[in-house]
Amino acid sequence: MIRKNILPSTLAVLLFIVCLTPQNARSQNPLRLWYDKPARQWEETIPLGNGRLGMMSDGGVLRENIVLNDITLWSGGVQDANNYEAHRSLPEIRRLLLEGKNDEAQELVNQNFVAKGAGSGHGDGANVPFGCYQVLGNLRMHFAYKNVDSSDIQFQNYRRELSLNDAVASVVYTVNGVTYRREYFTSFGDDIGVIKLSADKPGNLNLRLSLDRPERFQTFIKGNTLEMSGQLNNGTDGKGMRYLAKVRPQITGGKVTISGKELVITNANEVIFYFSAGTDFKDKNFESETQRLINVAVKKSYSVQKQVHLLNYQKLFNRANFRLGEAKIDDTPTDQRLFAYQKEHASDLALPVLFFQFGRYLSISSTRVGLLPPNLQGLWANQIRTPWNGDYHLDVNVQMNHWPVEVTNLSELNLPLADLVKGMVKPGEKTAKAYYNANGWVAHVITNVWGFTEPGEEASWGASNAGSGWICNNLWEHYAFTNDKNYLREIYPILKGSAEFYSSALVKDPKTGWLVTAPSISPENTFYLANEKKAAICMGPTIDNQITRELFTNVITACDVLGLDADFKITLQNKLKELPPPGVVASDGRLMEWLEEYKETDPKHRHISHLYGLYPAPLITPEKTPELAAASAKTLEVRGDDSPGWSKAYKLLFWARLHDGNRADKLLKELLTPTLQTNMNYGGGGGVYPNLLSAGPPFQIDGNFGGTAGIAEMLIQSHDGYIDILPAIPDAWKASGEVRGLKARGNFTVDFEWKDSKVTNYRVSSEIPRKVMVKVNGEKKEITSSASIH
Repeated sequence: MIRKNILPSTLAVLLFIVCLTPQNARSQNPLRLWYDKPARQWEETIPLGNGRLGMMSDGGVLRENIVLNDITLWSGGVQDANNYEAHRSLPEIRRLLLEGKNDEAQELVNQNFVAKGAGSGHGDGANVPFGCYQVLGNLRMHFAYKNVDSSDIQFQNYRRELSLNDAVASVVYTVNGVTYRREYFTSFGDDIGVIKLSADKPGNLNLRLSLDRPERFQTFIKGNTLEMSGQLNNGTDGKGMRYLAKVRPQITGGKVTISGKELVITNANEVIFYFSAGTDFKDKNFESETQRLINVAVKKSYSVQKQVHLLNYQKLFNRANFRLGEAKIDDTPTDQRLFAYQKEHASDLALPVLFFQFGRYLSISSTRVGLLPPNLQGLWANQIRTPWNGDYHLDVNVQMNHWPVEVTNLSELNLPLADLVKGMVKPGEKTAKAYYNANGWVAHVITNVWGFTEPGEEASWGASNAGSGWICNNLWEHYAFTNDKNYLREIYPILKGSAEFYSSALVKDPKTGWLVTAPSISPENTFYLANEKKAAICMGPTIDNQITRELFTNVITACDVLGLDADFKITLQNKLKELPPPGVVASDGRLMEWLEEYKETDPKHRHISHLYGLYPAPLITPEKTPELAAASAKTLEVRGDDSPGWSKAYKLLFWARLHDGNRADKLLKELLTPTLQTNMNYGGGGGVYPNLLSAGPPFQIDGNFGGTAGIAEMLIQSHDGYIDILPAIPDAWKASGEVRGLKARGNFTVDFEWKDSKVTNYRVSSEIPRKVMVKVNGEKKEITSSASIH
């Protein structure tokens, strides 16, 4: 069983609420998204989540659809798709690469060095063993209004809103002189979804309620509870994950009847719906647990249920606060603000703050300690065949999902990722032997909840072996920010196993003498050979070299901190001397993406993997490696700014690391470009939907998380040996601002204020006062941190 009890006792909660003073109470302007009309498509709906359950409401007046999610609902299942004869092709593949015959090597990789079977189904894996993250279902409400023709419904004073301060959504409108209100939240208390309907005149709530999903479901009614259950496809015998969803109404006034598979509520004064769901993913008792959660919830009053939810949510959300300029009321609907921001973004400094805090809200809402990390869509999907399977892409996407959590003071939300990676180690050891005859463990470009580590089904994107090393960066960052030695001891076998793989699999490049990976790719990018043929397979792409260098360095540090593996430490120290440098400058002044100066097939490619050493790694910095930093900037200039949403967020981060606040601000503005497009996009045009969810398009949540991390990186950096306050502040932000509760590596909490681009006040605190180097207003100095206030 994997659920965690996130609810203290009701008595303790009520006693604590009296003393609760949210840090965000400092802000005069509530953090909210709001709209003056119902959502017309899913990408306009409001996302709610408590780390396990998700709800997205469209706020319809006559018909409302609420899309339901459970973070654990996956098709597919555990499989072994390794080709155990693959390593026999390795010598020939490497020989062809050494002779410059990359195209022939790639043909051999496609024949022998990919996953067996269907792999990920080319991103359509719902019905193959790889599986797919799927929508749980739809909760549909059909409303009737007294003395109103439903074919010509008229409503006034409509407002649909999401409060980030409270994680509560609401809808209010008037029909025929009656004002109707709805309130929604996915409880951080009793782990259920709650929906309250009310009207300002008695007996005016009339509606029908149903549950469905696109396939593999049955609905039925037990007592006055609407239920839906089914079993997903595992890609083999069809008997995959089982699920159950329940919706139970409590009404004041009126009555509840049954019509077929619908609940019918007539003439009610107030209705409260309780939504509970579960799957058998690591929980054989999910059915009884789903019922238990409803039984517990209905015994509490709505006010107590909501207060408990607020308390638990705000314990996380209120840790960090951010203000730009003078607070002003957001009297323009959010979708309209996005358009206005494109015309004059400096006039709405509250929008970057809203987007930043929305990213933190999404992190809190889409993952929970003991469960799963956010996938490509976080927690929220509305399809059976979620784009790219809604999986965990290991060539930037799942990593980007976690980039903001440490710096924005949500450190524990990194732990579900560590749990996911633990489940990849054993399968990854088999993959390392099967394909490379190497020690340790490896993962390639995609994984799922079932521990998939095999290469993808095509060499051009699936042969990257950087995934396992890259994910180790995220795990290491949790230690770097917390100094938690117990955590480091726990993840050390993962880090060591990954380092063992690269140490075992590296080969010498005879042209340079460097130890490099082979075969591999620079994620999803291709180049021209001298014969004008295209190829992706290569030796030693820059990202692999940077990841290997960083990983070896971190494992060496871990050996020292934990007093372990002295011999292995020496092995890594010796191999570090034979690795390529963090980057090589090409003849045109850019950072080289490959060992050779290949001509790119797409100079504007969305991936910029060879700048991994700039971010997230600390290998390239303006201060310590100015030549490589300049080459990184030249690389970004040639790549251009326009790209899918997540790529714009990554470029924002790069420019922040290069201390160019204005360029970072330009990327932020472009990231906030409004769109309603849902097509598969691999080029320019990415932005955000009206609900601020990131658009590739389609919806990919990594753009939200990358943008949040980018804003944080503009405000504070701590990767270069000191805490740098306002390292990349743009001109538009210079007038004034305030930050509370951001984190720096070494487990420091940082608060500061500025005016006219100068820091006027700052405080660095830690549990125990310690010396730390800070850079404030261009000056470095050593200070002693103050004690944290608990």
